Amino acid sequence: MNAVLAAEAGGTTARNLTITLFLIFVAVTLAITIWASRQTKTATDFYAGGRSFSGFQNGMAIGGDYMSAASFLGIAGIIALYGYDGFLYSIGFLVAWLVALLLVAELLRNSGRYTMADVLAFRMRQRPVRTAAAVSTITVSIFYLLAQMVGAGALVALLLGIKPGTTFLGMDAGTAKVATIVMVGALMIIYVTVGGMKGTTYVQIVKAFLLMTGAIVMTLLVLAKYRFNLSSLLGDAASASGKGAAFLEPGLRYGVETPGDALKTFYSKMDLLSLGIALVLGTAGLPHILIRFYTVPTAKAARKSVLWAIGIIGTFYLLTLALGFGAAALVGGQAITAQDKAGNTAAPQLAEALGRDFFGGSLGGATLLAIIAAVAFATILAVVAGLTLASSSSLAHDFYANVIKNGQASERQEVSVARISALVIGAIAIALSIYAQSLNVAFLVALAFAVAASGNLPAILYSLFWRRFNTSGAVWAIYGGLLAAVVLVFFSPVVSGAPTAMFPKHDWHWFPLSNPGLISIPFGFLCGWLGTVLSKEQDEEKYAELEVRALTGAGAH
Repeated sequence: MNAVLAAEAGGTTARNLTITLFLIFVAVTLAITIWASRQTKTATDFYAGGRSFSGFQNGMAIGGDYMSAASFLGIAGIIALYGYDGFLYSIGFLVAWLVALLLVAELLRNSGRYTMADVLAFRMRQRPVRTAAAVSTITVSIFYLLAQMVGAGALVALLLGIKPGTTFLGMDAGTAKVATIVMVGALMIIYVTVGGMKGTTYVQIVKAFLLMTGAIVMTLLVLAKYRFNLSSLLGDAASASGKGAAFLEPGLRYGVETPGDALKTFYSKMDLLSLGIALVLGTAGLPHILIRFYTVPTAKAARKSVLWAIGIIGTFYLLTLALGFGAAALVGGQAITAQDKAGNTAAPQLAEALGRDFFGGSLGGATLLAIIAAVAFATILAVVAGLTLASSSSLAHDFYANVIKNGQASERQEVSVARISALVIGAIAIALSIYAQSLNVAFLVALAFAVAASGNLPAILYSLFWRRFNTSGAVWAIYGGLLAAVVLVFFSPVVSGAPTAMFPKHDWHWFPLSNPGLISIPFGFLCGWLGTVLSKEQDEEKYAELEVRALTGAGAH
C-alpha cells in the first residue's frame, strides 16, 4: 500500500515539477523572443539576425538546431530497441557534417544573402529557380517538423503518465497527444513571427547548452551505475533487450538475413545503404541548417561555426551510445515499447530509472525525469522554430518578393509575408503530425534528409562547381529529386502496408525500401545533368563572378 502511495506521489510530483520547469523555460524563451523583436528592425535582422553572431555562437546555435528531438529521443530509442543498428544513425548524422564543412558552408556564406535560392538564382533566371527552391524548402521543412511534433506528443504523454486506456484532464491518451502537438505548433509560430532569426538563435543557444548538460549528466550516471565498465553495461543491455547477443551485432533492423528469401534479404541490405547515403548527404541540403551560415559576418566565421558545431554534435552523438544502451539495460525493451511503440521515450524513461537509483525512490525518479523532459521539450521548441523560420523565409523572400513581386517588394512587406507564412506552415505541420505518431522520430528525420539530399543538394553542388549548369538544370534537379523522394516515400512501407506505417490498415506500397535515398539522390543528380545538357542556356560571365565571390567573399552581403 505504502509503495503504491509513494509511486502516486512521485507521479504527481513529476507532473507538477515538469509543468513548472516547462513553464519557466517557455517564459524565459518568450522573454528572449520579445527582447529580440525589439532588435529586429530590417529584413537582414529578421532573416539573418543582422549577421551579428560570432563563430562560437553560431556553432552553438547550429548544434541546437541539429540536435533535435530525433537525436535525443529517436536515436536513444532506436539504439535501445535495435542495439548496434541504431548506432548507425549517430554515425551518419555526424559524418554528414564533413560534407557540409568541405563543400558548402564557406561558399554558401560568400555567395548568398538570406536563403539557399539566393545562390541558385545568382547566375540563372530568377522566377523558375526561386519557385522550385521555395517548394523544396517547404517540403523538407514539413518532413522535419513532423519528427519534432511526434516527439513532443510522445514526451508529454510520458510526463503526464498518459498511457492507452488512461485519461488526463478528461482527455484520453490520443487526444492529449494531439493537444500537445497543437500547443508546440502554436509556440513555434510565436517564436518565429515575433523574434525572427535573432530570437530563434538565442533560444537555440540556450537549448544546446541545456541538452549537452542533460546528456552528459545522464551518461555519467549510467557509467557510474556500471562503475565505468562498458562490458557489463553492454552485457546487461543485451540481456534486458530480450534479443540476447544479436542485440550487439548488425542485422536486427537493417541487413536482416531472411532464410529462404534472397530478395527480402537483398532489400534489407539496400535499405541500410539507402539510409547511409541519405544521412551523409542530407545535412548539406537542409534549408534550416543552410540559412544559419548567413548569420555570421564573414566566411571565416562560417567555417569556425561549423568546426564548433562538429565538436558539440560529435560529443553529443557519442553520448547517445550510453543513453541508448543504458535505456536497454536499466529500463528494458518491453517497458520502452509499452510506453511508446517506436521507442521515442527511452531517454526520459532512463532518466526516471537513474533518478530512482541515485536520488532515492520514486521522488528522485520523478525529479530527474522532469528535468530531462523539460530539456527535451526545449529541444523540440528550438528546432521547430528554426525549421519554420527557414520555410517562411523562403516563401517570403524567394516566392513572394522575387517571383510574385519581381523584386519590387519593400522590406516591411517581405517580413509581414514571412510572418503569415510561418502561421500557414505551422498549421500544415500540426495537421500532418497527428497522423505520423506511430513512427520513430529519428527515422522520420532520415526521410527529411533523403528529400533534402535528392532535391537541394544536386542543385547547390552543380551551381557552385559546374560552369555549364543553367536554369533548366536547376529546376529539373530540384523538382526531379524532390518528386522522386516524395513519391517513393508515399509508396513505401513507411506510409502503408506495415504495422508501424502511418496508415497500417491500408496497403498501397510497391517500393520495398523504407528510405528512398538510394534511388532518389542519384535521380536528382541525373535530372540536373539532363536538364542542363538539353538546354542551350549558358552564362560564362555570371559563373566566373559567382566563382570569385564564393571563393573570396568579394561582393558578398
